[in-house]
Amino acid sequence: MTNRRTFLKNTSLAAAALGLGVPEFALAKSKADPIFKISLAQWSVNPLLFGGKMDNLDFAVEAKKHGFDAVEYVNQFFMDKAQDKAYLQEMKTRSDGEGVTNVLIMVDREGQLGAATSEERKQTVENHKKWVEAAKFLGCHSIRVNAYTAVPFSQDPKQEQEAINVCSSTLRRICEFANDFDINVIIENHGGFSSNGTWLAELIRQTEHPRAGTLPDFGNFVMKRDGDQILSYDSYRGVDQLMPRAKGVSLKPRVWDDNGREFGLDYTRMMKIVLAHDYHGYVGIEHGERGREWETIEEVRVNLDQVRRTLENAG
Repeated sequence: MTNRRTFLKNTSLAAAALGLGVPEFALAKSKADPIFKISLAQWSVNPLLFGGKMDNLDFAVEAKKHGFDAVEYVNQFFMDKAQDKAYLQEMKTRSDGEGVTNVLIMVDREGQLGAATSEERKQTVENHKKWVEAAKFLGCHSIRVNAYTAVPFSQDPKQEQEAINVCSSTLRRICEFANDFDINVIIENHGGFSSNGTWLAELIRQTEHPRAGTLPDFGNFVMKRDGDQILSYDSYRGVDQLMPRAKGVSLKPRVWDDNGREFGLDYTRMMKIVLAHDYHGYVGIEHGERGREWETIEEVRVNLDQVRRTLENAG
């Protein structure tokens, strides 16, 4: 790779300057900057995309029409295009033409970090490499991966540690590859072990790589469902635990407590937690009610923007 040695040197210096991998895009803030930025996660309009009512190539344009200057992609909507440079260039041309920033790619269906065998975990690493390269091409700062594992979910400390061991090794190898591309590899709390804030924070710590980080999702703190029985983790506590290594934030307008109960999001309370960790990057809205996706997306955006203005004025 051209100038690879220089690139790696600069990357290492940047990582050292930012402590435990807290990125510049999350920290840099002048008086003219907003206290946080707002983006739109593509999953918000998944019924339109899966239903053929919207094409992936039109997402950035549609997001701009609805008041967004930044987008977060989901690989499922261009699954076979990760290495298609002409297609990726068209995505980039359309987003650039609208003045829309490409923030990250959420990567699904590319194998488990904690797969049962070493060969399967090796394949997981290989599967994610093309998405690292695609993210770099599009100008994103991160890919989001899932901490799924063959270790059955349990609150037994031994199984929790076993799950961390297998996931951290795989995550570290993806991070080592992604480092050459200046791309972060971030994990969203997404069910099972990962929806336990303590567990996910410890996984990132034990991975011991500055590219490894979190994508705290306000609404994804359900660890297990068994019929009507729900095992959940308090969303506010979980986000607070995950923010020290956050390289992105995902907003859903519903949250959980420790007793399997769901509530409406207290925007002000949650955003104060986010800001308390000196995070000023993107807060990605991931919400859209089927049949009125854009209307409900805009409702959340207006609420979030109002809270932002209130907190800015208070500061």
